[in-house]
Amino acid sequence: MTNSLPETVLALLPFYPLISFLLLIGFGKRLSWHMAAILSVGSMALSAISSFVVINQLSVQSPILTVHLWNWFELGLEGSLTAKINISFYLDGLSAVMISVVSGIGLLIHIFAAAYMKEDENFTRFMAYMNLFIVAMLILVLADNLVLLYLGWEGVGLCSFLLIGFWYQEKANVLAARKAFIVTRVGDTAMAIGLFMLFKELGQFNINALTENANMLWTVGDDAPYWIALLLLGGAVGKSAQLPLQTWLPDAMAGPTPVSALIHAATMVTAGVYLIARMNGIFLLAPEVMNYVAWLGATTLLLAGIAALAQNDIKRVLAYSTMSQIGYMMLSLGAGAFSAGVFHLMTHAFFKALLFLTAGAIILALHHQQNLFKMGGLLKRLPFETALFAIGLVCLMALPGSSGFFSKEAIIAQLWSSNTAGPMLWYCAIFGALLTSIYSCRLFFLAFMGEKRFDHELQPSSSKLLKLSLIALAVLSLIGGIFANTIELSLSAVFPSIEPLNLDEPHWLHSVAIAAPFVGILFSWFYFSNYRGSNKENYQDNPSALVLFCRLGLGFDRLYDLLLVKPYCYLARLNKNDLFDQLIMLNAWYVGICHDVLKSSQTGKLRWYAAAIGLATLLLLLTLNIESFSLEAS
Repeated sequence: MTNSLPETVLALLPFYPLISFLLLIGFGKRLSWHMAAILSVGSMALSAISSFVVINQLSVQSPILTVHLWNWFELGLEGSLTAKINISFYLDGLSAVMISVVSGIGLLIHIFAAAYMKEDENFTRFMAYMNLFIVAMLILVLADNLVLLYLGWEGVGLCSFLLIGFWYQEKANVLAARKAFIVTRVGDTAMAIGLFMLFKELGQFNINALTENANMLWTVGDDAPYWIALLLLGGAVGKSAQLPLQTWLPDAMAGPTPVSALIHAATMVTAGVYLIARMNGIFLLAPEVMNYVAWLGATTLLLAGIAALAQNDIKRVLAYSTMSQIGYMMLSLGAGAFSAGVFHLMTHAFFKALLFLTAGAIILALHHQQNLFKMGGLLKRLPFETALFAIGLVCLMALPGSSGFFSKEAIIAQLWSSNTAGPMLWYCAIFGALLTSIYSCRLFFLAFMGEKRFDHELQPSSSKLLKLSLIALAVLSLIGGIFANTIELSLSAVFPSIEPLNLDEPHWLHSVAIAAPFVGILFSWFYFSNYRGSNKENYQDNPSALVLFCRLGLGFDRLYDLLLVKPYCYLARLNKNDLFDQLIMLNAWYVGICHDVLKSSQTGKLRWYAAAIGLATLLLLLTLNIESFSLEAS
């Protein structure tokens, strides 16, 4: 039960979008667009206001706010120690950052979606799914125990499936939704096993108690925290689309653009980052796994950057960019720079949501055209959208003064002397920054410069709701760096301070990090000069084998198809008549025989029925006589 106004506000935080979801699903198409939009956007506004109210209650003296709603169930054997699983919310500096992103950015995306999806006949169902996703995400980041966290974790997976496949009339959308659901389930299974191991070893699921017990029971380098952290990492890489479970994210662009912005840029894909940050006490006991996290992040950011260079779909470029930026966050967490990683999570939500939503406005104006080679000349024809997209790209490239600059530089600055990263990963981060600027410039040149390569007239949206959300995101993207000190202060009570290695850092590190994106811009200006010209022959999309290989995700889908999908399908076909099926079919065969025998006896001829009755009577009398004779003889 709640005892104060802040606790009451915190307790109600996920219930506003939940009530909206129930009303939207319950009344469906009977609601007008205005009523559905007011319900969905209004509930998000209440959640956003409530988030900032409870965040303001946190202070240096009271950095934690908790609320217990009710007891859920108990775990444990009879007569032994049991663990109580409660519906309880826990707010500290980390969860404060997360709810501000989920509710604040979620509100702006809902406003955009209300205008973007207005003409869709299933608008009410779409907004209901969006509200349900927010409910699951808020539960995930506010849960005080891992079982409740896992409930939200699976909830966002379900909502992702529903939203990616929202336009289920197209087979490709359904396949993309199924792929996202199955691939993320692989990671979720690993995470579930890790939770079982945690309960077996420590006897509880409360996150704070787990961390305290782990530090008392284990020392750095023990086997138990190593395997548990490795399994939790499996869940994180699945949800955050990192190697080797990254293949679902580019295909997820099949969903409506607001879905791409909400789930696959600002919130859901950051759930894995949040999990590792929240469970930092376990990961710090397994430095080898921390090193794995850093290397997985670095490898993902490089491979995703290379793949982005070859894409011809504007949304897929942004999808691979998301994978790359999440790689930076993972690299930061693996290096022990938890605060920097969470700060980049927040700034990335600002500018990536801006990029996706602006791309959605451009796609809408181009009659749902997403191919970069069929755009061009938008700088003159869509100046408002061009300016906003340019702001997003400036932040993505981390040019000085932008929000992306402050957060990315905070990560890179801590890599060289990190205990679990080091100079090699610093070079990976710098090369990743170079790739980011190159594919960003390529995208801008293809879409916005040169001559137009489309025949139809543009139809830019005049919706004030749509423009309002884009302008708000652009402002946040530009000024997001001012939150650096606030974020650092609020997270100082959550994450322990880690002493770096005593390495002599070269004096040129910071200068090189700042110069890297400018080198990429200069390279792109000359290398992609044909994309800025007016000759349409320069824009022919005739990919070489290497470009096609990169465009298809560097062959991971093909590899998994050969190693996993085809062998599984072959074994399924081979074993379709297995032993259990045969036993079941044997019963069916006997039933069929009995049916045929009984059916053949029903001829409809009275003479046969009379003969059968007489024969049966004779057999019955004969049986009775034999039994009586046997009794007399005995």
